[in-house]
Amino acid sequence: MYTYSWYHWITFFFIYSFFGWIFESTYVSILKRRFVNRGFLRLPLLPLYGTGAVMMLWLSLPVKDSVVLVYLAGVVGATVLEYVTGYVMEKLFKMKYWDYSNQRFNLHGYICLSSSVAWGFLTIFLTEVIHRPIAEFVLGMNPWAETVLLVVVGAAFSVDTVVSVKEALDLGRALEAMTKMKAELDELQVQAALLRSEISGRLENLSAAEVRAGAANRLTGVRAEAAAKMAGLKEEAAAIMTDAKAEAAARMAGAKDGAAAFVREHVQSEKALAARIRALSEKRETLAGHMNFYRRNILRGNPSASSVRFAAALKELREKADKRP
Repeated sequence: MYTYSWYHWITFFFIYSFFGWIFESTYVSILKRRFVNRGFLRLPLLPLYGTGAVMMLWLSLPVKDSVVLVYLAGVVGATVLEYVTGYVMEKLFKMKYWDYSNQRFNLHGYICLSSSVAWGFLTIFLTEVIHRPIAEFVLGMNPWAETVLLVVVGAAFSVDTVVSVKEALDLGRALEAMTKMKAELDELQVQAALLRSEISGRLENLSAAEVRAGAANRLTGVRAEAAAKMAGLKEEAAAIMTDAKAEAAARMAGAKDGAAAFVREHVQSEKALAARIRALSEKRETLAGHMNFYRRNILRGNPSASSVRFAAALKELREKADKRP
């Protein structure tokens, strides 16, 4: 049952990709209580299942007479495939399209013990039950009809894969850019708050200095007046008081000029920061608001997708995708 032509293997790949899509979409739709077009592509195909099924069949070829070895081959082969695929996709697209982190005995969230055990039983079920009627059906097809079908489906699959990969890469770059922009916005807002605090502190110091200067003028006047009464030198006291007031006024004028220059400079800096914050916020909002058909469906079709580094940005994009019709 394992001796097939190369185009039969491609047919098997598409058939099992379709069956995988039916299984995943049904399961997730039941959990979410709404239809979920599960997967990475827009076509009703999940290539991971197609690749996994073909690989399971190939690995079980040398040990097809031993159920135990078929089981172990399925466990090892499917687990390796799932880990490698999950790792590569996260590196390319900046997020995990499936995540077993909440499962016991998981490895980096890509694989877990329960999933690997299930893959082994699925391999036995595949080789002993599912594949036999499918193989009979495929082998009974007219070669020309099968070729035409493969060309049509293969062309659609290729186009969908190219577009989906491009959109997924763009989505990953958007997550990264949004996260960087958020960090920059936070830093700019901290700088703006510090500037406002410095301006407020300088104005408060200036007000306190005015109070102190007024008190000093009054104290100088009292002292001068007392000295005049004691010595009978009112004119000299008046001159002393006038000089003291002039000196205090000059110091206060200088302080005011310095404070005014300080405030003007910092207000200009604050305005420049506000302009940068506004421009960066608008740019980030534009980036987050770019929700075309493919990007929206990638987010909706992978509700369990996660990202440690870009969790906040992913949550924001997912909320925007859910709001779109």
